[in-house]
Amino acid sequence: MANSQAIAAVAVSLTDLLNRCFADLDATDPDAFRALPTARTVRSEDFGLVGASANSVIRYPSLSIFCYRVDVNRTMRAPWSAVAAHDGDIHLPLDIHFLLTPFDSDPEAELKILGATMQCLEQHPILAGPRLHPGGGWSSGEAIQLINEDLVTEDVLRTFDTLPSDFRLSVSYLARVARIDAPDEPDHPDVLTAVRGLAPSSVPVP
Repeated sequence: MANSQAIAAVAVSLTDLLNRCFADLDATDPDAFRALPTARTVRSEDFGLVGASANSVIRYPSLSIFCYRVDVNRTMRAPWSAVAAHDGDIHLPLDIHFLLTPFDSDPEAELKILGATMQCLEQHPILAGPRLHPGGGWSSGEAIQLINEDLVTEDVLRTFDTLPSDFRLSVSYLARVARIDAPDEPDHPDVLTAVRGLAPSSVPVP
């Protein structure tokens, strides 16, 4: 049963997967990168702190993982509502949208990072078992599918219009379906309510 930390756990799981892929590729192919990149989750304001300085949040070389939208999965909402009506628990299916952006001081190096990213997610399109960060409280058999999202250039441009950064080549991936379930409530005795106050009046109401 995934808990309220499922969204954060998916982001961490994706980050860990990409960093392992980068390290494995670097070990087998010395020409894969100019320097080993690091994948990390970022916030919108971090796009204004890019570079090699000590104040930079996004440093070269790296891949930023920016969660720019979380939606309720409308297809799965109805079936899980039916399950909730049966078991009395809450089941909220979510789609998590990530924008993945390579950063380096050289454009060719950025394209290599992007290629390695897409290769990794094509080879490992499912987050399950040990690939899921345990902070999500996952049940046995739960899995998250990673799908390349069809995000048109206009949508990407509009996203960067809201960020403290000029447009950068990016790809979007959808993590589906992360389900947040209600935690089990501990057993407790029935609550007895005592009402204190004036006794009912015997004077008839005119």
